[in-house]
Amino acid sequence: MDNVRIDKWLWAARFFKTRNLAIDAIDSGKVKVAGDRIKPARIVKLGEKLHIDNGSDEWDVLVVGISDKRQGAPIARTMYEESEESIARRSKEQERRKLFTEPAADLKGRPTKRDRRIRDQIDHGE
Repeated sequence: MDNVRIDKWLWAARFFKTRNLAIDAIDSGKVKVAGDRIKPARIVKLGEKLHIDNGSDEWDVLVVGISDKRQGAPIARTMYEESEESIARRSKEQERRKLFTEPAADLKGRPTKRDRRIRDQIDHGE
């Protein structure tokens, strides 16, 4: 199992839920090998350093295993080693998210009639 496309490896290593998401990230430059942009059909090799931005997190990993089959998360974690800086950066970002929640995170869809009345009371100072 030496010839595995990088989009398939990213999917198998569980960085992306689908191969299409992995392909889109690669095409938009969010996945880099040694700092260089790549194409989805590129073959991944052992010992390569990848920078992966999957939208919610950024990872700097070293490829230590190759597979084209998506398996459980504990097995997927054995396919890469994350750098110390990446671990620190992700934990710092996770802590920041806990402390500073997004104001719009609680809003789901359109406001209800009750929500509009409350907003109108606040706007008009009633």
